[in-house]
Amino acid sequence: MATEISRLDLAGFEHLAPETARALRAISAATKQSALGAELIELVKLRASLVNRCPFCVAMHRREARRLGISGERLEALARWRESPHFAPRERAALAWTDALTQLSDGDVPDEVHREVSAAFSGADLAALTSVVATINAWNRIAMAYRFPAAPDEGGGA
Repeated sequence: MATEISRLDLAGFEHLAPETARALRAISAATKQSALGAELIELVKLRASLVNRCPFCVAMHRREARRLGISGERLEALARWRESPHFAPRERAALAWTDALTQLSDGDVPDEVHREVSAAFSGADLAALTSVVATINAWNRIAMAYRFPAAPDEGGGA
């Protein structure tokens, strides 16, 4: 009979890997200083978390998006953003970049996605956006490796 393996929660991870947690938080803090804006950053974090199917991060970023005033309609549409009219061209470029960097199954980012995002963002903002995507993907993988429990998603819906 197999025994359940004990896994860490976020506090346990932060206790065992404090420098890693601090470094990831520092990257996040730095990207908040960019011109991306809090709403776009949360949409990107939530989109990557949805793609990665990370329950802990999805719940966390849905709550944060709601706190920022992002409508439930836009949050619901995020799962199928390409077919949705709820996103501006700059957001669509950021979401395409997020998807491409999160799903590197083809080995690299297609030129058309790079052209689209480069037209929508300055070099510095694209670097910040890339850092947001890389950081949330790192957190998604950490949370999923240890199966961090997702807090109840107050407010219902997406």
